[in-house]
Amino acid sequence: MDFASIAGLVIAAAAVLWAQNHEGGSLGDILLPGPLVLVFVGTLGVGLMGGTMKDGLGSIATLKKAFLGKPAAPGDTVATLVKMAERARREGLLALEDAIKAVDDEFLRDGLQTAIDGTDPDELYEILTAQIQAKKAADKQAAKIWGDMGGYAPTVGICGTVISLTVVLANLSDAAALGPMIGAAFVATLWGVASANFFFLPVQSRLMRLSGLEVARMELVVEGILAIQAGSNPRSVAKKLESLLPPGTAVPDKKAA
Repeated sequence: MDFASIAGLVIAAAAVLWAQNHEGGSLGDILLPGPLVLVFVGTLGVGLMGGTMKDGLGSIATLKKAFLGKPAAPGDTVATLVKMAERARREGLLALEDAIKAVDDEFLRDGLQTAIDGTDPDELYEILTAQIQAKKAADKQAAKIWGDMGGYAPTVGICGTVISLTVVLANLSDAAALGPMIGAAFVATLWGVASANFFFLPVQSRLMRLSGLEVARMELVVEGILAIQAGSNPRSVAKKLESLLPPGTAVPDKKAA
């Protein structure tokens, strides 16, 4: 589990609350039900309009991934591929049929099974890269809905401010209440801008980052599977795959099965 998003949200919220307190305000001054409902519910509504119902329902799952998701370690993937390369070199490609049952990575497991089934290398490459492209497209759409809401939220907040100001203008005779009413009117704008920059847009960035890391790992898997299918020397497989890893990435030392 990766707590970067949770930690970032807590730090951002703390900064806002500190600033509010530092300026002499109270938490109750900005936690007004009207602006909160308008900004968050209204933004979710217009975000849903820009996609399908499936996109909207799927956004709940992507939100969980954004806050709790942790990318698989590419070093572990390299270690697994090298282990498979050693066994295939020693016993033949068909010997991997039993070994892959213990592999948790579905993409790696299915790719190796496809190779074991005797699929042509070019066709295998096309199949695996097509799966990667499909995942990239799905991840892009999943992140897009949060980016869209990040664009809508400030405008929705301004709408809330305009609504509040119309109420202020209708009560100009009550001079004593004008100050608090005008202050409350701008709370919607505050939440519109804050929700976009402290929540919606960071969630989009987080999802795209996780997608990029996973896609890079999947591309690593493709290179490894093709090398195993070609019967490459395990040491060469290890060196090739390790060269594709980000600097400083640790590769566990696993003995061949």
